[in-house]
Amino acid sequence: MKITLKRLNENYHFQLQNERGHTVELDSRAEAGGNDLAPSPMELLLMGIAGCSAIDIISILKKQRQEIKNYHTEVEGIRVPIADAKPFKEINVTVLLEGDISPEKALRAAQLSFDKYCSVSKTLEPTATVNYKVKLNNIEL
Repeated sequence: MKITLKRLNENYHFQLQNERGHTVELDSRAEAGGNDLAPSPMELLLMGIAGCSAIDIISILKKQRQEIKNYHTEVEGIRVPIADAKPFKEINVTVLLEGDISPEKALRAAQLSFDKYCSVSKTLEPTATVNYKVKLNNIEL
């Protein structure tokens, strides 16, 4: 797996590209000298957890023939200063599902994703606690 980065302006606005040609932009917040034209690198990490777990959970539920009408994820990262850096200490994920889905299967799919399959959360796990909860049809499981 390889990523290339190209600078787009005189500050911190970049375009990243993977080997398949897909691109993502990132920038720094204005207060940090950027132009706030795209997500920050730390926001992209949280987006990675959201996307990785979504792929896992939807795949598991589809294999179980569960009818997913809507899927939404909210991810919040809590950072702490360590020397000059501010890594995530805790990441809280809320998976919101709608459809004709068994509550047990929804919980099990999330558990499998976060405990076994999601490479992004597993990568961050040694330094940040990743918590998750599932809401099915507006009811927390």
